[in-house]
Amino acid sequence: MDPNPNPLTIIPILLLLTPTLASPSPSPSPSDLLSELETLRSSSDSGVIHLDDRSVAHFITSAPTPRPYALLVFFDAAQLRSKPDLHLPELRSEFALLSHSFHTRHPSPDSPLFFADLEFGESQSSFSLFGVSSLPHLRFIAPDVASLRNSVAMDQSGFARLAESMAEFVESSTGLPVGPILRPPPISAKQIGFLLLTLLVSAPFVIKRVLRGDTLVHDVRLWMGLSVFVYFFSVSGTMHNIIRKMPMVLPDRNSPGRLVFFYQGSGMQLGAEGFAVGFLYTTVGLLLATVTHVLVRVRNRTVQNTVMAMAMVVGYWAVAKVIYLDNWKTGYSIHAFWPNRWK
Repeated sequence: MDPNPNPLTIIPILLLLTPTLASPSPSPSPSDLLSELETLRSSSDSGVIHLDDRSVAHFITSAPTPRPYALLVFFDAAQLRSKPDLHLPELRSEFALLSHSFHTRHPSPDSPLFFADLEFGESQSSFSLFGVSSLPHLRFIAPDVASLRNSVAMDQSGFARLAESMAEFVESSTGLPVGPILRPPPISAKQIGFLLLTLLVSAPFVIKRVLRGDTLVHDVRLWMGLSVFVYFFSVSGTMHNIIRKMPMVLPDRNSPGRLVFFYQGSGMQLGAEGFAVGFLYTTVGLLLATVTHVLVRVRNRTVQNTVMAMAMVVGYWAVAKVIYLDNWKTGYSIHAFWPNRWK
């Protein structure tokens, strides 16, 4: 073999290979795309496929229509997951439960619907193609949809019922029944077995202490503490703060470095002012309980008089603070009524 071949003899060979090397790779067929999606779905525990700009172009925008599958896409943003008003982590978890429930009742060969999610940091171009400008957002892409902006979006008000409202959106968009959401039990089977074993082992000792009256339930101090806690919980408006999701404090608009603990106006109550009033009410209640149940057992009259005087002073101060706060907050003044003959 000639170690130094003539370059002219290589040119015909290169001309024969050039069409093969330059020819573009054939685009995947719809059946190949469907197989890829089924593979991605089976590799996910919940069945949710994670998409990005490349996979959106591969499975949706560049795929021929009509596609042999439909997609339900949940839009997410890692930088907004810490905002409590959006509830993105909770909705993301509920979307995974929806996907698991749907695929449990509709196995892969029978279901052309795939669940997927998009993250804003990885797929900003896809967010623009869909026209998504606010979160949370859920979009159904039908097999015959060519423009992503023409896909069906779920109403944001429907996210209040979490996975159940998403299931209704799936059923109305696809006509496929989802059924009840399969939620994991709050206690696993291993935990239940461990609790039963613990109860069986401790049952003889617990029964023995119950018969002797030597348990935490028989402790008077426990019930006294619980009574004070319930009283404070009732008079401090804690249930109001929980239901209305009221903050403890607010930043001062005039001075950003300061905090507002008391809000003037009867339409709003901060958690801090509720706790302050609850503390004053609880102080008066404890003083009354001490005077009526403890002080009457004291034999020394000097101690009785001293403690009674202190209780009256502290009680008057606490009630005066509550009245002052109510006057300042609501604008209505409370004053004493004096008979005409006293004037």
